[in-house]
Amino acid sequence: MTMTAHDLISGLAEQVALSLRDRIIGGELTPGLRLSETRLAAELGISRNTLREVFRLLTRDGLLRHEPNRGVFVATPSMAAILDIYRVRRLIEIPALAQGWPRHAAVVKMHAAVDKAEGLKAQGDWRGVGSANMEFHTAIVALADSPRLDRFFAQVVAEMRLAFGLLGSPEELHAPYIQRNRDILQRLEAGDGPAAAGELERYLGVSERNLMAAFARLTGE
Repeated sequence: MTMTAHDLISGLAEQVALSLRDRIIGGELTPGLRLSETRLAAELGISRNTLREVFRLLTRDGLLRHEPNRGVFVATPSMAAILDIYRVRRLIEIPALAQGWPRHAAVVKMHAAVDKAEGLKAQGDWRGVGSANMEFHTAIVALADSPRLDRFFAQVVAEMRLAFGLLGSPEELHAPYIQRNRDILQRLEAGDGPAAAGELERYLGVSERNLMAAFARLTGE
């Protein structure tokens, strides 16, 4: 089957959209940041038409927002969106962990993420610690062996990073959870997935309350 020009543009736009999503997950693109169409198209080596398709895809996913006569901005999560993110995380992560196999390949990734977070903590790289934390939770979802869940959770991770990006102290946000991640991992490796899931449920409750309290202080909601 011959690919049309539209197919090529759409495929390229999807690839670039994934790349920009990764930059959001990495904390490089922060909430409220205005994206210059001219500068970004030149940086990415794509046409402005292709970039507009990228913007459309990421706006559809809630990661960007378009303001008439002002341009395109990285989205700023609302309190309702944060609550919904945690609701979704509980529905996905807790069952995946409870039923997780201790020798699953994803457990190696969980280990790597915790080790990485501890190393970055020693360097004072708290944005990097946040990225490692997201890698840890992505690996938890991978325990379910569902490519569809993996793809869906990548979107959730990007939205979570936007929520984290609203706060001024990434150390305060991420420091308490490095050891919690290690504890969850140890319970899973010991063959007690339900105990690991129980620890994760408590973890998510504390994380949600802390994030909501910080968000409320920031926005006055």
